[in-house]
Amino acid sequence: MLLAVLFLTAPLLAQQSQDDSAADSSSYMPPLSPPAEVRAYDTPDDAGGSITVEWEPSADDTGTEGRVTGYEIFRSESRDSGFESLMCVPGGTITCIDNSALSRVQYYYRVRAFSADAASAGALAGPAMASQQWFNRARVNLMVIACILVFAIVYYIVQSARGKDLYIRKISGLEAVDEAVGRATEMGRPVLFVPGIQDMDNVQTVAGITILANIAKRTATYETALDVPVSRSIVMSTGRETVKQAYLESGRPDLYNDDIVHYITDEQFGYVAAVDGIMVRQKPAACFYLGAFFAESLILAETGNSIGAIQVAGTAMPTQLPFFVAACDYTLIGEELFAASAYLSGDRMMLGSLKGQDAGKAIAMLFILVGVGLATLAAISGSEALTTLSEWMRYMFRVN
Repeated sequence: MLLAVLFLTAPLLAQQSQDDSAADSSSYMPPLSPPAEVRAYDTPDDAGGSITVEWEPSADDTGTEGRVTGYEIFRSESRDSGFESLMCVPGGTITCIDNSALSRVQYYYRVRAFSADAASAGALAGPAMASQQWFNRARVNLMVIACILVFAIVYYIVQSARGKDLYIRKISGLEAVDEAVGRATEMGRPVLFVPGIQDMDNVQTVAGITILANIAKRTATYETALDVPVSRSIVMSTGRETVKQAYLESGRPDLYNDDIVHYITDEQFGYVAAVDGIMVRQKPAACFYLGAFFAESLILAETGNSIGAIQVAGTAMPTQLPFFVAACDYTLIGEELFAASAYLSGDRMMLGSLKGQDAGKAIAMLFILVGVGLATLAAISGSEALTTLSEWMRYMFRVN
């Protein structure tokens, strides 16, 4: 009986075994091919701390039909051991940048392809070492612009040093400085100077203190009282040294005292309230607001206007300029504030530098206009030569 059962079931078992073998054969997937030609090198034109790893895609990375999900990058300081996973990038990627590398340290890299159910062997690259480059070749255009600007500045400084008179357009607000100080002298009332509410790390404050030196020379010459309330301790120290030197150069060091420049508070509206109180009590005949200002600008200017003072303001804060223009007699707009020190002092080197910067801006404007014209002609005509030339012009003024 047993023999009969075995005889009858043997063909069925053999057929099942053949079906299982066929199923296993159809579900078998070969291992992933590793990426080829892996190489690692120091990232060019950088400040160090960066290594670039590149590779040719795996043979199984064929777009949407490929098996590769992504690539995993490993890093070690030893060629044979110690590799740790650094990052994963999606399939189709052929490069990555290791920004966590230490400069002057050799690294080895392995790159393997992976999918949901398999991974390739890792392809080795290295050693590679990150280092800092002395020159960023991607910024050659900025070097060219800087050379043009330096040449223009040096040229005009030399021309000024030889005694050539350089034309600088008149700035009404600066022309009114003598008038304002003279009026305060005639009326026997003080001059108020506010150098903004920022510290000495702000270039507008530096410009304001530079102008303060010229105004202090005039008040010393005319023996007019000067009041400089400040909101920063460093500005107070700098302002005192500036005014002291100005009085010394004017031959009136006896008129100087430290109370001319005095500290009030760092708090914005506490400071402006105190300055408004000074203006209402002392009624200065001339008020100068030159520096960085914020919401307090209109409060100061309105108070000065209410006491009938001549007001000269200057700032590079675009949001505050409308308030100064509306409430003050004269307003220095933007770069006029930074040009004021050269304008007032008449120093030939400073005037030459100012003229050179203006020449550099004129050259830049010319290049921009030429570039716009070339781009327009290239779009209309479709000329490859004009397109290439316009792209070169665009590159020249690229800043990143």
